[in-house]
Amino acid sequence: MENLHQGVLLSFYTHARARHDGKLVYEWLLEHARKQGIGGGSAFRAICGFGRHGVLREEQFFELADDLAVKVEFLLSEAQAQTLLQTVRDSRVDAVYAIASANFGLLGKTPGAG
Repeated sequence: MENLHQGVLLSFYTHARARHDGKLVYEWLLEHARKQGIGGGSAFRAICGFGRHGVLREEQFFELADDLAVKVEFLLSEAQAQTLLQTVRDSRVDAVYAIASANFGLLGKTPGAG
């Protein structure tokens, strides 16, 4: 039987080229989450989208310096989410976030199992 956890899905949205303290925002978020002991996080780059200004942006094959969105997400406890959100607020990072209740579990081999 899998071990089901209750927690939250915390997602941040930022631009691919956005920086904070000299680092890309998505790298900054992942680094600070790791420092806070969060078990994992991932960054996903958009291929097309539009934001609050309504401008449609899409990935172009030869365009290396695009500014599409990056989504950084974490599955974690409510307490971990609030701690990370407070770190982001205190650091004045420019990002949009969403938080939703989530049930999650690990399928397959568990860490340390033969």
